[in-house]
Amino acid sequence: MAQASALATLIDLAQRESDAAAKRLGAALKAVEEAEQKLEMLVGYRDEYARKLDAAQVAGITPLSYHNFVAFIGKLDNALNGQREVIKHAQYKANVEKAAWQDSERKRLSYRTLSERAAAEALKVENKRDQKLMDDHAARGAFYKR
Repeated sequence: MAQASALATLIDLAQRESDAAAKRLGAALKAVEEAEQKLEMLVGYRDEYARKLDAAQVAGITPLSYHNFVAFIGKLDNALNGQREVIKHAQYKANVEKAAWQDSERKRLSYRTLSERAAAEALKVENKRDQKLMDDHAARGAFYKR
């Protein structure tokens, strides 16, 4: 019985660990999604600004305005590169959290398998004992009926 109780405690702890890892994984995946959305927004903004530059060039633009457009597009390009780095870091963290969750799930499932095996073994022992009692009872009944 002490072994079953210890195993139940291990299963409970493994379940808690797995749940915590799943929450961390969820947060990491959400961070990746948010970073990708921000990148899409920046790309859209940069494209829109590049179209404005093209339209301004067609309409005629002063050298100072052209310089300001180009400088701002350069800053947007830097922001895009930075956001791509943020995404790479977020994806790495999500992969780490996914591996941690998989490890905790594997541990939890192995404890559960051990528990199921122990329960099956206990049932087998109980059935053998019951069968022996029944056989002994039948043998005594046969002995006294003579």
